Amino acid sequence: MENLILKLKQQIIEALNLEDMEPEEIDTNAPLFGDGLGLDSIDALELIVLLEKNYGIKIENPKDGQKIFASVQTMAQFIEDYKN
Repeated sequence: MENLILKLKQQIIEALNLEDMEPEEIDTNAPLFGDGLGLDSIDALELIVLLEKNYGIKIENPKDGQKIFASVQTMAQFIEDYKN
């Protein structure tokens, strides 16, 4: 799971063009939206594309997205659960 979390952080940085940020600067359990990383709805679309492109996961229900994208940890857990 640690490898997946690091990979996700790198993918988030690339997908959202956060060039000045390093993976270790992203708190695994911090919120991705609002006070945490400060992402917005456009970023949410980029994350949806990231999951689809890199993991073959389609998010159909926006309410699911709120839970999945709560933090890097919740994204990694969702990917792990999806693969199993």
